[in-house]
Amino acid sequence: MSIRHGLLALLDQGPRYGYQLRSEFEARTGATWPLNVGQVYTTLGRLERDGLVEPSGEDDEGHVFYAVTEKGRAELRSWFGSPVSRDDPPRDELAIKLAMAVTVPGVDVREVVQAQRRHSIRALQDCTRLKARAMAEGAADSDGDLAWLLVLDQMIFRTEAEVRWLDHCESRLARHRPAAAAAPAATGPRAEPGPEPEPEPHGSFRRRGTRPRRA
Repeated sequence: MSIRHGLLALLDQGPRYGYQLRSEFEARTGATWPLNVGQVYTTLGRLERDGLVEPSGEDDEGHVFYAVTEKGRAELRSWFGSPVSRDDPPRDELAIKLAMAVTVPGVDVREVVQAQRRHSIRALQDCTRLKARAMAEGAADSDGDLAWLLVLDQMIFRTEAEVRWLDHCESRLARHRPAAAAAPAATGPRAEPGPEPEPEPHGSFRRRGTRPRRA
């Protein structure tokens, strides 16, 4: 429950209201997982119900501040001290799509794999360029910048692993359906990572509010 515990971690540093929590959560994760204010206040309501946070006054504009309780701090320490469980893995849309594709007649599974591979490689290139730009701008100068780089590294590693898995899927398909795999591909040669003109960041890898380059 990363949103729940992420908000607790922010409140552990002092009382905040909903809009502040949303802004700080997105700033520390590079807006990789954007929140809306409704999510924040819904989560705060559940945290208050569970005795993990409590109202802590209002400002002149009527914003209600929330503060973490001792029970909330204990919950946060337990979260930081425990590994993320893999007993109940999250549903992965790509894995589900391929599992369905190989069992549904008429689906060109090899093209499904190649289309995803092209998309993943573009995302990986964009993410790698974004990291290089951030490093060139001295993006490890603060804890907030370091937090963003850690998230960015995780996205790079995860996407690299996805490309390797797609290669493995294609090899397995070739062994399982050799006649179909021998047919020429209609989509042309594979796209491989390599230098090319720098585009805007792709999809979810765009970091909102990127600071201007330092002089």
